[in-house]
Amino acid sequence: MRKNIRLIGFLVFTALISSACITTEKEEVLDMEKIMVEIQAMEDAYSAGEKAKDADAVAEYYSDDAISYSRNTEPLVGKAAIRDNIANSIAKDTLDNYNVYKVVDLFAEGNTAVEIGSWTEFDASGNEKEHGNYMSVFQKIDGKYICVRDMSSTTSPVKSGM
Repeated sequence: MRKNIRLIGFLVFTALISSACITTEKEEVLDMEKIMVEIQAMEDAYSAGEKAKDADAVAEYYSDDAISYSRNTEPLVGKAAIRDNIANSIAKDTLDNYNVYKVVDLFAEGNTAVEIGSWTEFDASGNEKEHGNYMSVFQKIDGKYICVRDMSSTTSPVKSGM
């Protein structure tokens, strides 16, 4: 009987030690609706910055080490290069066209979110000129998502000579 009590005591002790060593990771439940609203607000601010011809406002979308991949060009590396490219485009713009960006799909885990979106370019009268898609990767830094990578494409065919 004493042997059984020691065996049971040993097994209980072992179980307690084992359970104490196992760390259960509490999986954070992300509020996807809240994240989608936050990302869409960023897209709206980007669009408003473009329309206002404010390169600094547009560049707020990006992290300092962001990389932007656009069609038919080399990647832009760093927020400063992205901002300069935006400023250059704004300076050359004489048509007053504007873009609207829309979150189509969103995937998030931990501090990372990936957005699949669509963009539409309109002329000053509101007529659609062109449209396409984009993908942006965000990292949550200091409680706020910020774009670290993006890539866009158009549905328009490549013009000859380009």
